[in-house]
Amino acid sequence: MQQPLHPILVVSYSDDSRAALAATLRNLGVQVACCASFCEAEELALGGLYGGLLIDLPSIIKSKGEEKVVAYTLANFFPTLRVRTMGTMLIPMTMPGNAKQDKSLDDFLAVTCQAFTPRTLRAHRRHPLCLSTIVSCNGWEHRGFTQNISWGGAFIVDVFSERFAGERAISIAFVDCGFTLEASIRWIKPWGGKSAPGIGVSFATIPPSVVPLLASILKTCREFDRDRLTA
Repeated sequence: MQQPLHPILVVSYSDDSRAALAATLRNLGVQVACCASFCEAEELALGGLYGGLLIDLPSIIKSKGEEKVVAYTLANFFPTLRVRTMGTMLIPMTMPGNAKQDKSLDDFLAVTCQAFTPRTLRAHRRHPLCLSTIVSCNGWEHRGFTQNISWGGAFIVDVFSERFAGERAISIAFVDCGFTLEASIRWIKPWGGKSAPGIGVSFATIPPSVVPLLASILKTCREFDRDRLTA
């Protein structure tokens, strides 16, 4: 059976259940990242690539407050299998409503996780804001505007986005806001698709002098603006 190339996040509040889940995956040759809480799993997912999420069902039932929100977010981001453990046995649980999942661990690993493209969890919520920009790249300046912006980056609409192919470092002047940020191009969306063309960028650093300006634009504090879903 073909196994996921990236580790599977294993979450359980119970040390015994977490150990049983991890042992089952390791015996199948799967890399494992064990987490004692959903918030711990979120921290890992913000900085690394993971192929799926294996959850001890009693843990997700017991989760409350921030833990419950994070559990819901992770389960909607990653391929997820919710199970119960009975000793060394792992039993997938049928889920009601829209929470569909595989009926076996083999299907979960060999089919669902294989079809998933691992990517890091986005740290900050995107805010749909239109701000005028001037992107400086290799001595040229290109006018555009943001479709959305967050504490971590932005999507800048540009009809000729292909001109940034092969480029990485850029400087973005937010004309109406009075500040400039250094950034890296993470991906390019060309013209001709079903959505706006442009570039997805991540901010290198946000100088202390810019923090209050960006906070007033986004109307949030960086520490409390995680990109989370609500149940």
